[in-house]
Amino acid sequence: MTETILANATLILPDEVIRGTLRMTEGRISAIDHGSAVPAGAIDCQGDLVLPGLIELHTDNLERHIQPRPKVNWPHQAAILAHDSELASVGITTVFDALRVGSAVSGGGSEHGEYARAMADEILELRAMGALKISHFLHLRAEVCSETLVTEMAKFGPGDRIGIVSLMDHTPGERQFRDLEKLREYVCGKHGLSDEGFADHVASQRALRERVGPLHEATAVAEARRYGAVLASHDDTTAGQVAVSAGHGAHFAEFPTTPEAARACRDHGIRVMMGAPNLIRGGSHSGNVAAAELAEAGLLDILSSDYVPSSLLSGALLLGDLWGDMARGISTVTRAPAEATGLDDRGRLEPGARADVIRVARIGKGAALRGAWVQANRVA
Repeated sequence: MTETILANATLILPDEVIRGTLRMTEGRISAIDHGSAVPAGAIDCQGDLVLPGLIELHTDNLERHIQPRPKVNWPHQAAILAHDSELASVGITTVFDALRVGSAVSGGGSEHGEYARAMADEILELRAMGALKISHFLHLRAEVCSETLVTEMAKFGPGDRIGIVSLMDHTPGERQFRDLEKLREYVCGKHGLSDEGFADHVASQRALRERVGPLHEATAVAEARRYGAVLASHDDTTAGQVAVSAGHGAHFAEFPTTPEAARACRDHGIRVMMGAPNLIRGGSHSGNVAAAELAEAGLLDILSSDYVPSSLLSGALLLGDLWGDMARGISTVTRAPAEATGLDDRGRLEPGARADVIRVARIGKGAALRGAWVQANRVA
């Protein structure tokens, strides 16, 4: 039996911060002791923060590795392994890899095609081989405004480690892109559409949503139940949209776009998740509500790194400083996402919990990872 001891550490416990020692044995946290003593054979953390491994519920990072530039496709196995290593290097020890289901096949372009089932197979195969450093689950992003959602979701089942299904509605003029000018900037900048091409895009997407929206919403909700996955809403903007999400049984809301929607989530008992890049940058790139505004109003429960993996740790520390409560700030990337997805074995430092643990050195208001352990095995 081997034991790893992190001593003389600033331990971020669920509700307090203490100076102490943490012991890891056979994949679990075996003991937590107070004090700054450094036992023989222990790692002297010299006051560094020791906290639970970070839990990421929504990340676009894998897509960046798969397609590092527009129309440049990278070998999937190499992309998955690079994604896995990058997350470990910034303290993320559990990830829900976001895969789009629902394609607009008549729109043309490789990014509109079906890919989720094949990608999931590759992730699960690498996991079964023991090739991945951290714990991977799947997050299916169900694109309501699409043509193939029903057939794509039917290809998945309860054995596919699907932890989250999120309801995505990117209909122009709704939710994230309620402001059509913001959408024009995004779509035309990314795809080089002319004004006429953008107008055609808006018209075709709205027509598609009108035709298949209700069926696709119902299908996504039913399939989430069949998989045994948690349901999340996405970009709720109004109290009415939140009420619909609550009726579907959403456990948490990804990136509500207005204070009204965030307050409605709280009223319905739905946890609010915001993007750490929004928090760190001081605002939303889409012109929606600032994460800091919701944090100051007590309406922010979970952070996601979204498109910048390193932002998860930085954002949680920023919240700890903002709230004057580091345990609360760290909970937004550990305990809260674990509870939102039913992972009751991780997300907190306490005896018996899974030994997913990270050591972090504060550098000014930021931080640097000094070590990461998954089930007591060092991965970074």
